[in-house]
Amino acid sequence: MIYHMLAVGDVVGEPGLVHLEKCLRPFKRLKDIHFTVVNGENAAMAGITPDQVDRIYAAGADVVTLGNHTFAKAQIAGRLEEDPYLLRPANYTGRAPGRGWGVYDCGRVQIGVLSLIGRCGLESNADNPFTAAARILKGDKPLFTLADFHAEATSEKLAMGYHLDGQVSALWGTHTHVPTADARVLPGGTGYITDLGMTGPAEGVLGIRPAQSIELFLGGLPGRYQPAEGPCALQGAIFSLNSATGLCTGVEPVDLR
Repeated sequence: MIYHMLAVGDVVGEPGLVHLEKCLRPFKRLKDIHFTVVNGENAAMAGITPDQVDRIYAAGADVVTLGNHTFAKAQIAGRLEEDPYLLRPANYTGRAPGRGWGVYDCGRVQIGVLSLIGRCGLESNADNPFTAAARILKGDKPLFTLADFHAEATSEKLAMGYHLDGQVSALWGTHTHVPTADARVLPGGTGYITDLGMTGPAEGVLGIRPAQSIELFLGGLPGRYQPAEGPCALQGAIFSLNSATGLCTGVEPVDLR
């Protein structure tokens, strides 16, 4: 049997949330999706609130992953402690609230989800994601294991893909908000894409109003970032997994306008 796992790129602001609420469930029915992971760390532009977590679940997510803006909203700390379906990067220090690895029931199979954050140009104070992943995956793990690697550098994401090739069913990158054209199955059977893209305003700079981003690069003061106006996109990828091996048979990029 083939199981279809959907990974959705970073939700950006209120427009991204509304688009997710509108599109996700109908798309899951259309594509016979069995399990969905949504990165929600930009739902509040920087960070996420407990109410926004609830909205992403209601929209159709099974698990919500976070990234470098995990703690931008202080009220999320308590939710991280009590909610097993909300994952912050596993390689944050041991003092950080919450968890970065979870195992979930999906009918006749269990699915493990791992959240990691990169250090190259992003989080120098996080533990090494390569050694953290090896430590977490060292023992018994479910047949299907999915990994969200929230990282800046394409080289770090690609290296992680090959590092975990054959050890996880699928690994995708998040954070840069631009979908990459390298969706494929790696030699060891792991489904891979360097970046899913984002869920939010399509006519912006990473979802932000272009004028604000331009002002920043001109050396000015852009002010508090606001989501761009106009149409939205839901971007991500579908990973088709073989229930006999736990490995990936195909990767299909997603871009819903």
